[in-house]
Amino acid sequence: MVAGAGLLFSLTSTTLAQGDYPTLSQVNQRLQAISGSGSPAKLTSLTKTEGGKDIWVLKVGTGDLDNKPAIAVVGGIEGFHVLSVELALQFAEKLVKEHAAKLENTTFYIFPNMSPDAYEQYHASLKYERRGNAAKIDHDRDGMVSEDGYEDLNKDGMITMMRVESPLGDYIPHEKDPRVLVKADRSKGQKGSYMMFPESRDKDKDGSFGEDLTEGIAFNKSLTYKFPIFEPLAGDFAASQVETRVLLDYLFEQWNIFAFVSFSPSNNLSAPLKYNPADARKRILTSMLDKDVALNSMVSGIYNETVTQKAYNQTNQGTDGDFFQWAYFHFARMSFSTPGWWAPEVKDADGKSIGNAEANFLAWAEQEGMNDVFVPWTSIDHPDFPGQKVEVGGIKPFAMYNPPFSKVGEIADEHTAFILKLADMQPKLEFLNVKTEKLGNGLTRITADLFNNSPLPTHSQLGERSRWLRKVRVDISKDAKDLVAGDKKQLIRSIGAFDKASVSWIVKGGGNVDIKAGAAHTGFATLNVKL
Repeated sequence: MVAGAGLLFSLTSTTLAQGDYPTLSQVNQRLQAISGSGSPAKLTSLTKTEGGKDIWVLKVGTGDLDNKPAIAVVGGIEGFHVLSVELALQFAEKLVKEHAAKLENTTFYIFPNMSPDAYEQYHASLKYERRGNAAKIDHDRDGMVSEDGYEDLNKDGMITMMRVESPLGDYIPHEKDPRVLVKADRSKGQKGSYMMFPESRDKDKDGSFGEDLTEGIAFNKSLTYKFPIFEPLAGDFAASQVETRVLLDYLFEQWNIFAFVSFSPSNNLSAPLKYNPADARKRILTSMLDKDVALNSMVSGIYNETVTQKAYNQTNQGTDGDFFQWAYFHFARMSFSTPGWWAPEVKDADGKSIGNAEANFLAWAEQEGMNDVFVPWTSIDHPDFPGQKVEVGGIKPFAMYNPPFSKVGEIADEHTAFILKLADMQPKLEFLNVKTEKLGNGLTRITADLFNNSPLPTHSQLGERSRWLRKVRVDISKDAKDLVAGDKKQLIRSIGAFDKASVSWIVKGGGNVDIKAGAAHTGFATLNVKL
């Protein structure tokens, strides 16, 4: 490990000064610095990917780390979302440097980059928005591996899109920005004039373009919830990749996690998800439960008070096989996700919304004086479309999902503040209204209220139903033979926000009695009672 907090600050300032997102090597240097000698952060490599890249976790805290509530912060869920890695990294740096007092009550598990193989494409000589790892996969199941990937047809070092003029096409130019193509609305009498494909050739002559990529499995498409079987980038079965399995194995041993904050395209923080009663009654749930949606709404309000930017596209439920939904539906914890940044909404000259994400982004970029985010449509000769007009162009890779690096510092500050506010809301158990009553014959009745002094319940509503998430356990130090009434060990299913559960015993004998209540994800309350 590289020693010294001084190195941490040096690396941070150097990286921020470079004006662009860090390379994997720079990410690793900063992680080593965060966990240097005397740091409350411990850095562990859980495994290496197919491409030989480390999957890191920073466990940050003081004292009995495993028996205090914890938040898991996850970046690099999508390889093209390089901002997410930087937000997780800067959160870790700020936590250790500026907010060490928070570690007295809360443990943090920070997974900065779950897609390092794909992340590397940002700094490669050929840039494209990669999702998959380095595994060799036959995505189109034709017996050949990666034979029909992207190809840089205009030799600009980037993979964008190609449009082909054709009466068979489904696309037309957007009415407010003809650089952007949108699907023709046949219900309005619109007729398509372009076909759209990723920049590529049909090398295997199967009529498809860029369907067998030179990349493997996407982390954010290979989790167990609603696993999209037989789809490209998902794999043959859920959690097929070593980095996914090792993460899940690690999480299932961390009993103290009460919430997740994911930096990913999914978004239930700008606005909460909707409750669907029919989907919530299914044998396999596909809707958050109603009480959890109410919690989502409360936390969303705090997010919007803390993060100044208002979302152009509000909620995003997530996609099949993704991590954000897995953390709730299959791990039963509260799961919050945000892209961290998006192009703000731009109105046209009439004050109306542009109504298309790509056109809105280009309008915002023009306002910001960013003139290098679009590759103009340029004609090329394409061997698969002889005699047809084929053009290559479009929004540059990474531009729509990752802001200019100069904006990242403020974004990281606000998201750090949000995560720390969420930590302040963690379940907190206290004993109140403690009473002892002499009953005669050496018997004493003990009564107390176990109070959850938090705006969050001890368990999500789904967590109450889970057989995995541990219940609140109450233990009394007296032997069972000395308990006339009440159990030596009691289990409480859940305690609501600012709510209580009452406990009582009738105890035989004298001396002192110790009572302990809690669970790893709620923290523990202790009580000493004199009989």
